[in-house]
Amino acid sequence: MTELEPVIGLEIHVQLDTRTKMFCACELGFGEEPNTRTCPVCLGLPGSLPVVNAQAVQYGLMMGLALECEIAPRSIFHRKNYFYPDLAKGYQISQYDIPLCSGGRLGDVRLHRIHLEEDAAKLVHLGQSGRIHGSDASIVDYNRGGTPLAEIVTEPDIHSAEQARDWLILLRETLRQLGVSDVNMEEGSLRADANVSVRPVGTTELGTKTELKNMNSFRFLAQGIEAEVKRQAALIESGQPVVQETLHFDPVTGGLRPLRSKEEAHDYRYFPEPDLVPVAPTPEMVEAARAALPELPAARIARYESDFGLSADTARLFAFDPGWGDYFEQVEGDPRTVANWVTELRARADSPDAVEPAALAKLVGLVEARTVTSGNARVVLDRLAAEGGDPAEIVEREDLGALGDSGELAGIVAKVIEDNPDVVERIRGGNAKAMGALVGPIMRETKGKADGGEVNRLIREQLGV
Repeated sequence: MTELEPVIGLEIHVQLDTRTKMFCACELGFGEEPNTRTCPVCLGLPGSLPVVNAQAVQYGLMMGLALECEIAPRSIFHRKNYFYPDLAKGYQISQYDIPLCSGGRLGDVRLHRIHLEEDAAKLVHLGQSGRIHGSDASIVDYNRGGTPLAEIVTEPDIHSAEQARDWLILLRETLRQLGVSDVNMEEGSLRADANVSVRPVGTTELGTKTELKNMNSFRFLAQGIEAEVKRQAALIESGQPVVQETLHFDPVTGGLRPLRSKEEAHDYRYFPEPDLVPVAPTPEMVEAARAALPELPAARIARYESDFGLSADTARLFAFDPGWGDYFEQVEGDPRTVANWVTELRARADSPDAVEPAALAKLVGLVEARTVTSGNARVVLDRLAAEGGDPAEIVEREDLGALGDSGELAGIVAKVIEDNPDVVERIRGGNAKAMGALVGPIMRETKGKADGGEVNRLIREQLGV
């Protein structure tokens, strides 16, 4: 049996967070009364003329620079012609052969292009409740029609459903931190299509691809790709051809159903939009876009791993939540130890403002000096998050300091060993995990003031194991 590998490319539509639509002055809003955010331009009425949204172009430049694209000195809009009820004009204004941004990459995935266009309206299927003349009816809300979109197209560099999901999560966080979109998948601000094919491992020729449309969650994206890879592999193994088509993945049943045959570019009869001049970004526009770029998640992850020695998971956590990442960098101390305590604080507080960086650094120092145990330090952290204060004063006030007399601790260990002969027998019989049954009572007896490492050392010493 020939081993097959998936080959996956993504097409991502991002609604840009501008005040108005792409080619008219209608203000954008989510959840408004249907058909209240419209005008002759976005409804395609005769004689109306579009004007390009300058903020959308600026956001496009920011995305292109952030994703290492080449910015076109001159790009143009086209009319993409097709008939559907959610397209009032009978065509969509988009970019075809001269997009605003070309090439680029994010992580290990290359980009093919980023282009600007307008969104279609929202088609609502009423089902049997809205049947007209015996057929299911649909209605159209044109509020969304004309919303500025950026379409990001990758090269077919993705080879698993998990890689596709993780890369899209990274892209969403990058766009969110750029401030170009709220990237809310539930509201349709970020929508992803996947082009999926399979080929024998070791070959370079692409197989026939199918397109999975409009997957609105990371989990469904991964599930849909997995299902389609299995379907194509089964077809090939049984000697049947894979047909190029557009598919819908049903996350409830896990099944796939065809929507239509996959269109080619010539099906849309692209031609240049005669009512819009070319977009020619000036050097000042490009530099303004560059100056607006923050440090992006991928760069932060790499810096946290290389400069601070953080694990990949912790680096990703702080890079995806830059407020906590900034806070981590303000706390003095061993970076990996500090990162652990910042993570502890993050689980307890809504904001890094809850505890001053200097206070957390002092608490970390108390733990490292064994003035307070890790367990009681968490109690101190709770107090700091709730009411602020000085960690050393909280330790003293609430009698949370670590036991300083090793003789006292040794006596407590001896008493617990004496009271648990059955546990001692299991430990001496080779069951090291049974030691936990002694550690618990010792920690309760010392009210958490004993160092866990020292407790384990004394148990081993007194039992001779």
